[in-house]
Amino acid sequence: MGDVVETATASAEVEVPATLGALGDIAALVLRLAGKAGLDKGAAYRIRLAVDELATNIVMHGYRGGGGRITVRGRSGPGRVRISIEDRAPAFDPVRGRLPPEPDTAPELRRIGGLGIHLALTSVDEFAYVRRDGRNISTLTVMAEETDPCPPRP
Repeated sequence: MGDVVETATASAEVEVPATLGALGDIAALVLRLAGKAGLDKGAAYRIRLAVDELATNIVMHGYRGGGGRITVRGRSGPGRVRISIEDRAPAFDPVRGRLPPEPDTAPELRRIGGLGIHLALTSVDEFAYVRRDGRNISTLTVMAEETDPCPPRP
């Protein structure tokens, strides 16, 4: 299990081994920050889904099961969560690796890979990637979904 560090400023960090078994620690950190930010269930699900997809890709494709570490840092404020995922796997820009769906192609004929990244990146409000000092750094932000202050009457 990774070491989790939290502060009163609604920020947290965890460093975990790049294994599928460590994804639960990452998800717990993300959901804790989403709760502190007061995100609704939909927004909390979107940030958890996106972080889980990126972390899974780091484990499966970045390190290819060969060991390594993933550092996840998060910060929450009212109605907003920002998560940064860092790794030292080979360079990979998720935006370039993203493959949009092919709706006009039969499922059995579609190319393999990239759809999970597409779903992750389209589920967040902001996304940025940078390669710095031998590290991939992806930053994702999700904001609370706005609700209609005057819902229609039944």
